[in-house]
Amino acid sequence: MVRDIFDANSISRLVGGMGVGHVRYPTAGSFNNAEAQPFYVNSPYGIVFAHNGNLINTESLMQFMDHTAHRHINTASDSELLLNMFAYNLQQTGKFRINEEDIFTAIGGMMAQVKGAYACVAMLAGFGIIAFRDPNGIRPVGIATRKSGTGLDYIIASESVVADAGGFTEWEDVNPGEAIIITRNGISRRQIAAPSTFAPDIFEFVYFARPDSVIDGISVYRSRMAMGDALAEKVRTVLNEANIQIDVVIPVPDTSRVAALNLAQKLALPYREGFIKNRYVGRTFIMPGQQLRKKNVRRKLNAMALEFVDKNVLIVDGRLLDSIVRGTTSKEIVQMAKDVGAKKVIVASCAPPIRYPNVYGIDMPSRKELVAYGRDNDEIASAIGADLVIFQTLPDLLESVRQFQPSIQHFDCSVFTGEYVTGNVNEEYLQHLETLRADNTRAKNVSLDLGALEGKGGGGVANGSVKDQEQKTGPTTPINGSDDTVGLHNSWNTQS
Repeated sequence: MVRDIFDANSISRLVGGMGVGHVRYPTAGSFNNAEAQPFYVNSPYGIVFAHNGNLINTESLMQFMDHTAHRHINTASDSELLLNMFAYNLQQTGKFRINEEDIFTAIGGMMAQVKGAYACVAMLAGFGIIAFRDPNGIRPVGIATRKSGTGLDYIIASESVVADAGGFTEWEDVNPGEAIIITRNGISRRQIAAPSTFAPDIFEFVYFARPDSVIDGISVYRSRMAMGDALAEKVRTVLNEANIQIDVVIPVPDTSRVAALNLAQKLALPYREGFIKNRYVGRTFIMPGQQLRKKNVRRKLNAMALEFVDKNVLIVDGRLLDSIVRGTTSKEIVQMAKDVGAKKVIVASCAPPIRYPNVYGIDMPSRKELVAYGRDNDEIASAIGADLVIFQTLPDLLESVRQFQPSIQHFDCSVFTGEYVTGNVNEEYLQHLETLRADNTRAKNVSLDLGALEGKGGGGVANGSVKDQEQKTGPTTPINGSDDTVGLHNSWNTQS
């Protein structure tokens, strides 16, 4: 985590007026430390580079690097490849010293060559900071300012909440296909790429972004409230048809809290925090290997029996990547609820079932690993051990977000529809991507096992088999107790 690396002492040793940082995990590359960003090349001019997204034409770009650009790529990371594409186009100026016009031209040349999603920040040694966004605006990035003496400080980040925390104001999103250059003399902005379909990734609003962020003019918090309202109507209809009465609504922390609270209020049901999150365990969906993910689900969440025992529980899940994707987290969460005494467990998702892989920068498994792939709702419920699953409809999800910025007509919903806004995504590419991710997962598992053998902690089991360890996971009886006098009603609905 950032706070573990950049403590006060480390920050105090940083010098200079510019910097680039990065906290994103790799998706289509490997988990090799060599792929930690930012990347750097010293030719031409010295460039530091950070990238969020994923390129879909890496094979042809690698051939271009080898046969035409004659630049060596050290890793399997498309981010390093994108950096070298930018560096190559800058090098074509042939100048000893470049200007802003040269940089805009280089970015334009690069955008014409690469396909996919990319939100990028670069630092050119002795010159300034550069930011640009892909022509479809799939991944978010924005800029804000802060007064500093007689001038201004600038910050570029993926979410507005970063600017808020630093005291920056006047947040503006970088437009799709736009490039920004910041130097000591000021800021220049230019639309580089030709107009294309603006399609932000809907998952930023469902899952990734913090609720207090504003992305492309849309409040993430308000969009999740709207998702909860829309989901409530779907839940009401399905439960009436199934003749099931819900006793309590419980969110899976943290992403689904906002939607779950609105859903509970709209259905006049009690809302309770039945799962307590251990904040010292990282995200489970990016962990390689099913066994490691399963083990960490119970480390990350603890179910409080007093909110589950003898109740029909509606679990609202906005964490689609953790759960409904691989099914690992959902299955464990449902089992945890039943272990502490829930009579029935119904899982409601803030988005439709995911049946297709993401190719724009979200780490996801192959199609066959997706719990919704080739299954209807009853089969999904059976796979995760739930009594019933309820999914938000795609039109309701889109309207929940779009209503706050009607000018955005399209969103990237490829994981639901299999339609990729950039084009050029065919069966051959999907097979290649799935193979690459599977190979990297196996390589990471080997690394973890070796780490355990060397006493570094990892995927090894010290005593007994993996199966033995799984059987020991979780208490056989509730240890946090149950009490019929606690947790029965929402306080807002207790007036008589």
